Amino acid sequence: MKRDTWIKLGALVTLLACLSTSGGLAVALTAIAGREKLTYTDRAEDGQSREVSLGIAMGAFRGIFVNFLWMRANDMKQEGKFYEANQLADAITRLQPRFPSVWVFHAWNLAYNISVSTQTPEERWAWVEAGIDLLRQRGIPANPNSLLLHKELGWIFLHKIGGQTDDANLYYKRMLAQEWTIAVGPPPKRGPEDRDRAKAIKKYADWIAIIRDAPNTPEQLSEREPTTDDLARALGRLGYSPDWNLLRRYEMWNGLKNAGQRRFYEKVVGPNTRAIGQLIDDPKFAKAWPVLNSFIRKQYLQIRYHMDPAKMVRFTEQIGPLDWRHHAAHAFYWANSGVENSMNRWTVENKATFDFINTDRISAQSVQDLFRSGDLYFDFFASTVPGQYSLWLGVPNAHFVQSYGDILEGMVSRSWADNPNMRGTMPLAGGYENFIRDAICFFYSRGEVATASLWRDRLLNFKYLTMNDPEKKEKLSLPLDEFVLKELTGELERPAIAVQQATGALQGSFVNGLLAGDLELFRKQFEYAKLAHRKFFEAQMRKTVVSGKEARMEQMPSDFRVLAGAQFASFLSTLGADDAEQVYDRAPDDLKSLGYDSLVAVYQQDLDKLVKENPTAGLRSFDMIFPKPKGLDEGRAVMREFERTRSGRPSDAVERQ
Repeated sequence: MKRDTWIKLGALVTLLACLSTSGGLAVALTAIAGREKLTYTDRAEDGQSREVSLGIAMGAFRGIFVNFLWMRANDMKQEGKFYEANQLADAITRLQPRFPSVWVFHAWNLAYNISVSTQTPEERWAWVEAGIDLLRQRGIPANPNSLLLHKELGWIFLHKIGGQTDDANLYYKRMLAQEWTIAVGPPPKRGPEDRDRAKAIKKYADWIAIIRDAPNTPEQLSEREPTTDDLARALGRLGYSPDWNLLRRYEMWNGLKNAGQRRFYEKVVGPNTRAIGQLIDDPKFAKAWPVLNSFIRKQYLQIRYHMDPAKMVRFTEQIGPLDWRHHAAHAFYWANSGVENSMNRWTVENKATFDFINTDRISAQSVQDLFRSGDLYFDFFASTVPGQYSLWLGVPNAHFVQSYGDILEGMVSRSWADNPNMRGTMPLAGGYENFIRDAICFFYSRGEVATASLWRDRLLNFKYLTMNDPEKKEKLSLPLDEFVLKELTGELERPAIAVQQATGALQGSFVNGLLAGDLELFRKQFEYAKLAHRKFFEAQMRKTVVSGKEARMEQMPSDFRVLAGAQFASFLSTLGADDAEQVYDRAPDDLKSLGYDSLVAVYQQDLDKLVKENPTAGLRSFDMIFPKPKGLDEGRAVMREFERTRSGRPSDAVERQ
């Protein structure tokens, strides 16, 4: 046989071996790509845009075509053609789902550009929510290790919803709080134990742990609690399925029962809510409801929100009592998740390709926001009533002061800009310094001088203390009252500082004044809170174009009486009945009248139940411990008028549902 023939046979055998091997590898790679969601759109479907269909038809030239679409989308954005750019971006994400930059472009266009081109809060929220859902439901699942997408999603929560740059930001905050009251249920009730940081963290971790530990399948649900089968059949007869609408109705009914102004709200409730309310209150389903609700919530967290309840619990244990109705809890979750998902791909050599510093900044700013407004007061039931204003008030939560320092070391280790050898250029450490300065002023305004001094001493000894200001040590070493005065000069026009000072002083007036029995101190701190409130609104009270009812910077009620009443009722809820009674007795009648209805919601049911169950024990009823104050009707009128002016409705406007 000739030499050439042998060569040809050898080449043929090699070719056949290569084809066989490549076929096997192709099958394996296709399986991996499908499992890891690495596949691109490869077939045309009905209703698909012409750009997607054309890109599929171009086969190997798809990349060139996508580059053309990307340039065209950028041009349209520059020309202000946001809707057209949005359509092209959607086509690109379908053709190239592993292209993180286009997901960011698409989400930003929805949440920022298109949203502000609309004229009502409802329209704006729909577009902001669309931007969030795009990243959360599509972009991140297709690119689970993309630090960029996690960072951008965290930024939308932190800046678009949590910031004050958008006229509709207060509406966004309320809608997020409403959504997450349904998604995970209301947070744990406040109590005296909340003053202890470790106990507060455990309480909030346990709240989400119930969802984490919920059954995963209907079969497991039935095994854990057999009465859920009977409940499901009863719900089916009413036309309800185990879904979002059921959770919403459940929380509406419980919100109605706990509402301070229940008599006012009862006329709003329609037959659908009343029918399911009978099932909720039925004793034979008392064990079934918690198990069923936690099962539904677990499914929604994992499928709709692509969030891990176990991670939510872990983050709560790591940084503090996270209230998932608050925007900063979500900003921290997504930013920190991005860092965690990227760490297994990070090396010293490729460190520059990972934007850890800006992602960590979102985590750090989230902790700051949680300190400044993480103790959240939100009227869920009112938010579900058409035309009714729902109060959203975020006040400082001191438990998060420690949290920033707890996570700082890890962030500094990942930051190329925070060089401990260059003490004048450490942005993350510098942010921590400013944060602690604010915390010192907050504790001082609350009357906790010893705590303020403790944090000032910690700041003086902070190992990363930047020395770009030669007078820094001298300023920090001033007597505490002088230090606070200098820090606050001109700062009360800032929303975060104004809320911090006004609510801190109110808390101090209740704790160090009413609870301690020092009525003179109560009056002084109460008047300071009123002063801080007035100075802020004199500088910042400007109605918005979007609603015309509230100011963009109005991060606390513009009526000081409403703020004081809400804070007073909340403070009483953290006390035992004996302490609450003393504080209530010492408070002036006008303050009692503002907080009375909220007090009813917290104490009346439990206290009256104890009296009924122990008729010979000599226990006192709610009305005996907390008698109705003089001027109660006037106090109620203040609260309702505030709600009416914010909702823009006549005082008797209701809509049944």
